[in-house]
Amino acid sequence: MRIITAIAEMQAVAREFRSSGTLGLVPTMGALHSGHLSLIDAAKRDCAHVVASIFVNPLQFGPNEDFSRYPRTFDADCAALTSAGIDVLFAPSAETLTPAGATTFVEVAGISDRLDGASRPGHFRGVATIVAKLFHIVAPHRAYFGQKDAAQLAVLRAMVRDLNFSVEIVACPIVREPDGLALSSRNRYLAPEQRSRATILRGALDAAADLHARGERSSHALTATMRGVFAAEPSVIVEYAAVVDPGTLLPLADTTGGALIAVAAHLGETRLIDNHLIGADHA
Repeated sequence: MRIITAIAEMQAVAREFRSSGTLGLVPTMGALHSGHLSLIDAAKRDCAHVVASIFVNPLQFGPNEDFSRYPRTFDADCAALTSAGIDVLFAPSAETLTPAGATTFVEVAGISDRLDGASRPGHFRGVATIVAKLFHIVAPHRAYFGQKDAAQLAVLRAMVRDLNFSVEIVACPIVREPDGLALSSRNRYLAPEQRSRATILRGALDAAADLHARGERSSHALTATMRGVFAAEPSVIVEYAAVVDPGTLLPLADTTGGALIAVAAHLGETRLIDNHLIGADHA
């Protein structure tokens, strides 16, 4: 595996890759787990060449969020990516990708203020800006993201559409622990008693999905069911339990045409998210 830190070198190598086959990109912030490696596997199945990136993006963290303590495990990440058999790791420094004096940002208006964006002002502007830069530098044919970050997927799809990027966004299924907890780099923050309670996010989604499978189409009923499950664990602070259109993230009153059911909750200082697509189109 080749490690590249300079933009010009990455652009040159990417041009070589594109001339000889399909190029896939897997953007990450490191602290890799099996969910990330599933994206690598998907990219390798689809593409002749695969580039992964590691960049802890300062632009997507708010002033009271966990940028300084976000897990950084670069050596272990390199070992995992080498074992996974990718071609190149692009690992630029903050000075390279977010240089002092930069004044240009990418903002996907409206959609960036929904779900996670509602409580994290500026978060998706930071995400969109850096992902746009990665798309410009690497120019992949396909880019792979996890379905766990459903709001991020919606924002990036809108960005690709509106800015005419020649890249296909590929969403890959959520990878879970045996007890159902969605894999996340932030899971390592959880104390043992918090970890045991964290499965309530999946439990709330399962209860709503089961109700939908039995014929309920009212979003109000599905939301009430999710909140009812959360009520059993008062130490878990619910940020949202929502039923929305997966493309626009706008609330839905009725789920006949399918929907995204999504939850976010805090266990102590740790914020976790999870979601599930329901409906005929998402079976």
